[in-house]
Amino acid sequence: MGPHPAVAAVRHAVRASLVHLEPGDRVLVACSGGADSLALADALAFEAPKAAIMAGGITVDHGLQPGSAGRAEQVTRLMARLELSPVLSVAVRVTGPGGPEGAARAARYAALDQAADETGAAAILLGHTLDDQAETVLLGLARGSGARSLAGMAAKTGRYLRPLLQIRRDQTRAACEAVGLEPWEDPHNRDLAFTRARIRWQLMPMVTEVLGSGAAEALARTADLLRADADALDGLAAAQVAALGGTAAVADQGWLVADLAALPAAVRRRALRLAAIGAGSPPGSLSHRHVESLDKLVTAWHGQRRTDLPGGVRGERRYGRLLLTRLSGPEVAPLATTARSEEPGGRE
Repeated sequence: MGPHPAVAAVRHAVRASLVHLEPGDRVLVACSGGADSLALADALAFEAPKAAIMAGGITVDHGLQPGSAGRAEQVTRLMARLELSPVLSVAVRVTGPGGPEGAARAARYAALDQAADETGAAAILLGHTLDDQAETVLLGLARGSGARSLAGMAAKTGRYLRPLLQIRRDQTRAACEAVGLEPWEDPHNRDLAFTRARIRWQLMPMVTEVLGSGAAEALARTADLLRADADALDGLAAAQVAALGGTAAVADQGWLVADLAALPAAVRRRALRLAAIGAGSPPGSLSHRHVESLDKLVTAWHGQRRTDLPGGVRGERRYGRLLLTRLSGPEVAPLATTARSEEPGGRE
């Protein structure tokens, strides 16, 4: 007899994610001990030797709960039992902006990146499932963050692979049960103080009740469609940035406002975002509101001359051109603000 259907589905998903790697490559699986990452670790341990790939594992101890160090030790022992090598446990400090969820995420990815660098790993496997994708779409919808946010998580982002985006959460639980693995249930996943937990335990059940059992699949499919659209628009924006002389040009001589105004809004705003990032504005801090303030210098100009962006970047409209400059010292302003033109009548 073959493996349990859930085990087979997870293994197939992992096998498909490894096809672009070369024999001898090393991969790490990020494992918290939960059902999703545990099923992923088990499948990787099964599939990697067949592809001549070296498979290791890493667990990140965020230190946010009593006994977290002991839990991390249990997870490392479990991964060693699966014959993953090397097996790493990394403790991190969760500090900084973005609230507890954002700060924990930033600390976790920093630890994963460092582990990949130190071990020479070509890829890191993450256990996000179709249910996680559906929740991400709802979260992006609530934030009003645009198509890129609604596009959710990609199956591949740099060296990060998400093999389970077409696998349901109940399948990973069934896979763990079938192979005799006992997952750990993180209490934070049920703590309604966290936005993600409220979406998971309150909003998604309501959406499923109202729209039917296929709601999660529909939301994940929406993410796939919007990601393709967003990728196409990003490509058009990058081409326009190049045609305008690149992001360096907007700091040197500026971009002609007339050229920007002629672009479709979706392309123009993406180009402005690329310009702001190129000038030194941190991507994680650059919000839709900031990009919109730049866009208004182009399309809704009523005498305002500048807008201040995160990272000490200032956008200014001067004589028909948009310029972005990096400030220093007391002039640096972290939030978008606008100032009126000093020219008579506020006209160019």
